[in-house]
Order: sequence, then structure tokens, then C-alpha cells
Amino acid sequence: MGKTAAIVKSGTFEAVRLVVLAGVEIPSHRVDGAVTLQCLSGRTVIGFENQEVEIGAGQWLYLEGGTPHWLRGIDDSVIMLTILFSAHEDLV
Repeated sequence: MGKTAAIVKSGTFEAVRLVVLAGVEIPSHRVDGAVTLQCLSGRTVIGFENQEVEIGAGQWLYLEGGTPHWLRGIDDSVIMLTILFSAHEDLV
């Protein structure tokens, strides 16, 4: 299964191999950039607003930047998490 590990991180993009173990919950949080969560193995519940969505191997979910969400492993799971941050322009 391995551990959670950052794969790529730059000023505008981040990719993380996220391991979520069965029964473990990652508390509600938000990130500034648009997020995709692609389940590579296992099953995970993603909760946001007043709903929960279950994703299994091969399924993915998109969240707008700033959307509060939490995750809970149903099975031991591996998620490919990507975050696309807005490019920040320098003020002149």
C-alpha cells in the first residue's frame, strides 16, 4: 500500500499519492485550487456540503477550489490527488 507522498509540486500544480486506510477519516478542510480525486484502488467516501459520494477504483471526482470536503476510507485506498492553483501575477 505504501505511504502518502507528494509526486509533483510547483507554484501552480500539485500531485499527491494519497493513502487512506479503511476507517480513517481526514477531517474537513479546503484548498484554494481546483481538486481532482481519482481512486486508484479501494473505496473512499468524500463528503462535502450535505452529501457524500463514494468512489472506487477507476472513478474520480472534481471539486471547485475552496470547497470544504473530508475523506473516509471504506477499504484501504490509494487516491491520486491533483490540485491546480491559480497563477499569481506579480503586481507592477
